[in-house]
Amino acid sequence: MQGTVKAFDAETRSGSVLLDDGTELEFDAAAFAAGGLRLLRFGQRVNLALDGDRVSVVTLSTFPLPS
Repeated sequence: MQGTVKAFDAETRSGSVLLDDGTELEFDAAAFAAGGLRLLRFGQRVNLALDGDRVSVVTLSTFPLPS
């Protein structure tokens, strides 16, 4: 699944993503850490993995999702 970064807080390492249909999903520091990133910027395209209704991984759209 892909989306666009709506917000990211570098201190808490959490934020939110807008899906292409306009749905907003929030992610926590654990999901950010699982993607191996250091920073996100507003408007960046990202790949997302869900675990139920929770975002479990956020990474750049050019990176593969971890298995």
